[in-house]
Amino acid sequence: MLLTAYDGAILGPIAKLLGWVMNGVYYLMDQIGIGNVGLSIIIFTIIIYLLLFPLTYKQQKFSKLSQKMQPELNAINKKYQGKKDQASMMAMQQETQAVYEKYGVSMMGSCVQMLIQMPLLFALYRVFMNVPAYVSGIKNLFTQPLGGNATSLVDGIMATEGYQDTMTNLVSTLKITTQPVANFTVSDPTAIANSIVDVTYKMNSSGWDALKDAFPALSSEISSTYETVSHVNNFFGMNISDTPLHVITSSFSAGAYLMVIAALLVPIISYLTQVLNIKLMPQATASGNDQSDAMAQQMKMMNRMMPLFSLVMCFTVPVGLGIYWIAGAVVRVVQQYFLNKHFEKMNLEDIIKKNQEKAKKKREKMGIAENQISNAAKMNTRQMVYANKKQLSSAEKELEIEKANAAKSKAKAGSMSAKANMVREFNERNNRK
Repeated sequence: MLLTAYDGAILGPIAKLLGWVMNGVYYLMDQIGIGNVGLSIIIFTIIIYLLLFPLTYKQQKFSKLSQKMQPELNAINKKYQGKKDQASMMAMQQETQAVYEKYGVSMMGSCVQMLIQMPLLFALYRVFMNVPAYVSGIKNLFTQPLGGNATSLVDGIMATEGYQDTMTNLVSTLKITTQPVANFTVSDPTAIANSIVDVTYKMNSSGWDALKDAFPALSSEISSTYETVSHVNNFFGMNISDTPLHVITSSFSAGAYLMVIAALLVPIISYLTQVLNIKLMPQATASGNDQSDAMAQQMKMMNRMMPLFSLVMCFTVPVGLGIYWIAGAVVRVVQQYFLNKHFEKMNLEDIIKKNQEKAKKKREKMGIAENQISNAAKMNTRQMVYANKKQLSSAEKELEIEKANAAKSKAKAGSMSAKANMVREFNERNNRK
């Protein structure tokens, strides 16, 4: 079964783990008599997002704390605006770091949470795009005899002379894409069988008609397999292997207008749920920093474009993938609604104090005392001042000497400045001797 699974170095193992969970969900649903791929996708998506909830919570909490400390960061940006020298840049970095430490959050923010979530979600996409590779119950529909037939669909195709060329031509004619690419000429019969499963599972209703025409002797096996697969793939009358566009065109020509409406609802609901999810999410505000504001504008543009992208794409991808997008968006909407309510009631000042205590204990555990940090900051400041003095040109040194002489001449007799000047002159005379 794993020969047709995605074999990427990073996403491959994650997809196999998620596929194991998906297989368990489908098996339990099948045991209680409601084996359905579409329903399994919804339940599986809910499970995955619930498992990711702790990361989502941390990400949202960071967003709230970021909004709280944004005025202080804006003040620092304004203070050093236009200053590009090394001393100013280092001072700005130190002050910014101090603000983050004050609120007990990392400058990396929610990057860690996103780095964990993104591979999981991409691997989830791989599972849904090739269900039989991960769900043994679905693969068995193609590899075991059904409906009283003596042979299975896969065995019947492989027993037909010249099936390699026939299947290759069908893949090209029907424009079916698989990952890995289907190959019917390899020496391993298991790999060939897996390729046949991948291709036939991705066929829409017209594809199954083409399969009957290509293998007329297997008409009974093809019909039995199609009926069984259609039953487990049925979602509100649609085959989740079909695209909404195919369902719309075929149903419209057949006069099945309710199916046309059902197919139209898939991309429309996908678009609306994603728009609602974005509306509920915390939005970035102007920071006074040109680079940050530019990134915020890009994020707003992406928030507008992504729902439109899903609206268009949902017409041309399998209905099953559209179900996944909708289920994921609905779960995120529910999570975001309750998270917003939770953070509205939460006392951020208490969170800030707790975060500061955690950061302090972490530093102490690492052997970094508070006075060490303070001394290091002072040392850096002295080093910057010393470096600036060393970089003075000869002309600037002459100017400094003139200023000192002018100040010396203005000193009143008997004042501390006059006495200090007398000591300086005495030392200079002794040094010349």
